[in-house]
Amino acid sequence: MHQIATVPDFNQIIERRNSGSGKWDDADALFGAEGVLPMWVADMDFLSPKPVLEALRQRVDHGVFGYPGSQRGPVLEAVTSWLQRRHGWAVEPQWLATTSGVVSGIHLAVRTFTDPGDEVIIQPPVYHPFFDCVRNHNRKLVENPLIVEHGRYRFDLEDLEKKARTARLLILCSPHNPVGRVWTREELESVAAIAQRHGVLVISDEIHGDLIFNPHRLVPFGTLANIRPENVITFLAPSKTFNLAGLAASIAVIPDPDLRQRFVDNQRILGVGKSNLLGLVALEAAYRHGEPWLEGLLDYLDGNARHLVEFARQEWPGISVDLPEGTYLAWLDCRQLGLTEEELHSLFFQQARVALNRGAQFGDGGRGHMRLNFGTPRQILDQGLERIARALKERPAEGRG
Repeated sequence: MHQIATVPDFNQIIERRNSGSGKWDDADALFGAEGVLPMWVADMDFLSPKPVLEALRQRVDHGVFGYPGSQRGPVLEAVTSWLQRRHGWAVEPQWLATTSGVVSGIHLAVRTFTDPGDEVIIQPPVYHPFFDCVRNHNRKLVENPLIVEHGRYRFDLEDLEKKARTARLLILCSPHNPVGRVWTREELESVAAIAQRHGVLVISDEIHGDLIFNPHRLVPFGTLANIRPENVITFLAPSKTFNLAGLAASIAVIPDPDLRQRFVDNQRILGVGKSNLLGLVALEAAYRHGEPWLEGLLDYLDGNARHLVEFARQEWPGISVDLPEGTYLAWLDCRQLGLTEEELHSLFFQQARVALNRGAQFGDGGRGHMRLNFGTPRQILDQGLERIARALKERPAEGRG
């Protein structure tokens, strides 16, 4: 298949209403208002790369959609080549297992490598499904909250050291959703040292790992020299990078053969789906041919992020937004507005009619915050920013502090 390295116009507006989109078609009902602008769930409003669309069309034209085969050499080679090229990570194809999604993979890992009652650490405010990955399997949730200083979040290593002594597993979010941190090598090595010292298995969710803004760089947790292979499993996917979330294809990187066999065996025992046929087609095409598209996307998202931060500084009194280091998610600190959670939600959902993720979803440390998805054409982003600005200006004078 001949591939043309073209980069789309990210300003192009694609009508997503009535397309079966959870982000767009479910928004009014979920947020209790008509005509809300959806800037919540983490999928983007851009066309996926042309090589991916071409590969999918070619496979659809074949016309037969039986069960995917077990011989997936080209798919696995595309993943390993991508990781080496983009992140300098030398991964062997046999380390990889396919899954239907990163979240389902983490659920399976928790069930496979811990027992009921075991302690599992998460670091809130953090991606909210992590809470369910622990609680739904009768494991004990242990929180190691991040510390925020002048708007920048960091690990609480002293607290982590104490809690790691009795924990079996740590779920790490790298880069971090929702706060937008791209952890430095030194930060990750400090976490790795604690995990290694106490024999804690680290599950590193690196699904946003390709969405990093200069000068920051992803340090894959599996590349750290101070943690052994049997103490780390990494989950990644093209879903956020190339806007393919609905195709359900992700990868677990499990260097240790014993852990990998246990994981794959449990997939079979529990009947957990690995991935779907078209998802694997899209995954391979994205990792083989999607790099030019990604470079254009990163430039566009970086521009959106800077535009959002500057707009908020000038037009959003009482709301502060720090420039994210990675992801296409902005973390809005609304605490200076002095609103209750209910009042805050009313401001955004009913008055501004913009659908954002509630900060409290991500843990107690998220209260007073909102998460905004800026992975959208600038014209749509501006609509959302201006709706929020108008709602802030229309607040009663006594409610402005």
